[in-house]
Parts: sequence; C-alpha cells; structure tokens
Amino acid sequence: MNRKREIKPEQLEDLLRYRMEQAHETLREAEILLSESALRGTISRAYYAMFYALLALLATRQLGTSKHSGALALFDREFVKTGVFPRELSRSLHLAFDRRQTHDYGEMVQVNRPVAEETLVDARTFAAAVESHLRSLGYFAAGQEESR
Repeated sequence: MNRKREIKPEQLEDLLRYRMEQAHETLREAEILLSESALRGTISRAYYAMFYALLALLATRQLGTSKHSGALALFDREFVKTGVFPRELSRSLHLAFDRRQTHDYGEMVQVNRPVAEETLVDARTFAAAVESHLRSLGYFAAGQEESR
C-alpha cells in the first residue's frame, strides 16, 4: 500500500543521508561477496543497495510503501514517467529485483558470475544517479561527502 509519510523538513536530510549511507555500505558488501565468488549474495546486496537509494528518493516526496513492488511502482510513476530518471534505470532496478527474487527464493537456480557482475554495476549506477539527483535538489551540501 502506498502512503504519504510525514517527515519533518529538519529530519529529511538526516534520513536521506542515512539511506544513502545504507546504499553505499550495501554496495561494499556486494563487492566483498563478489570478490569471494558468493554470487547469490552479490545479487541480493546489489539489489538492496538500489532499494535503499530508492527509499531516499521516495522520502523526498513523502512517499513510502510496505512492499518492494510498491516502491518500484512509485519510482516508475514519480520519477521515470515524469522524466526525472531514464527508463534504463527503471529496467535495471526491476531486473535486479527479479534476479534477487529468483536467486533468493527459486529452487535449483544456478547463478553465473556475469549476471552478478552486471547487477552490481547497475546498482552502482543507480545509487550514483540517485545521489546526483539528491545533490541537484540541494541535499548534501558541498564538502559534506557521504561516508563510503
């Protein structure tokens, strides 16, 4: 269910910073897992990095949802259909979600390294695009680098 979330303006930047720190930390986890050939975990953490960045975006519009599919739908409605982000980012987000679902819950699913690597690259691209957009909105003042 999609819902408006009441976030006080003075709390919003702290929340955005927290969500982007989650995204960057989760990207690092995915990189570590890939280096250890833990491919299923790489895909899962790469998707979650995208999801945390997405939660930051939704917070800028006071939006939230209890389901991942709802968050993806909100991204498409609020940010892709309006031209804020290109469709390619939507495709990579949906693909990462589908891959995570398949590899976390599917039975007898083989994971291959190129798929894990591609998902991680897409996650880095998505997080960077979100962070750039947030900066363009005036969040994360110059000189305040995200912790990575």
